[in-house]
Amino acid sequence: MANTTEAARQPEPERRAPDSGKVALITGASRGIGYGVAEAFVARGDRVCITGRGEDALKEAVERLGSDRVIGVPGKAHDERHQAVAVERVMEAFGRVDFLVNNAGTNPVFGPMAELDLNVARKVYETNVISALGFAQRTWRAWQKENGGAIVNIASVAGVSASPFIGAYGMSKAAMVNLTLQLAHEFAPAVRVNAIAPAVVKTNFARALYEGREAEAAAAYPMGRLGVPEDIGGAAAFLTSDQSDWITGQTLVVDGGIFLNAGVG
Repeated sequence: MANTTEAARQPEPERRAPDSGKVALITGASRGIGYGVAEAFVARGDRVCITGRGEDALKEAVERLGSDRVIGVPGKAHDERHQAVAVERVMEAFGRVDFLVNNAGTNPVFGPMAELDLNVARKVYETNVISALGFAQRTWRAWQKENGGAIVNIASVAGVSASPFIGAYGMSKAAMVNLTLQLAHEFAPAVRVNAIAPAVVKTNFARALYEGREAEAAAAYPMGRLGVPEDIGGAAAFLTSDQSDWITGQTLVVDGGIFLNAGVG
């Protein structure tokens, strides 16, 4: 007979949520916010397809998330062929695509709008906005038009306020907010479309905004800290759940209270 004391000391096997029967496609999800969203979806039992530019990083993310429930499709978000392949792969692998999270984005420039290279502005808009529309069109045609679902666009507080020195990025995220409204109107009632507008989240993408001064940056937030990818993952999980079934066309600001500091006094 096994020693009951020793048996009691053995770690419990990892408990995973049962398969929810739902499937999500999350762009730009090999790390950062996208990865945090993928973690939240996998944790509740969804099967997930993630995309990203770096094939090696994508493979590593799939292994960490669990290759029994997650697949990866490498490619650049603004590449229409990649968009088509990603949607084809998720339909081949899982037979459906209930949720789309448009997270892929870029911000290659830092400086005043008066000096903004227009070609750079076009690149930002193409990657951050046009790609999101492209993925939405494809998931709509592939599954959601006939079967329903939800879309979450990752915008930014930079898209709902002036954002000095990251104006091109803010401009594109403002367009994402409006894209959310347009799609929510056109895709209703089959598909709910909402956006999340995070403040600074601790990722490699946002590192320039807090590196070397994190305590100072966090002090400006009433909640006393910067965001983490899990914060956005939780919000995305809510907006793709039955608990948000009467919410569409909204932009949920997830900012640790930073906008509270805009008041007078």
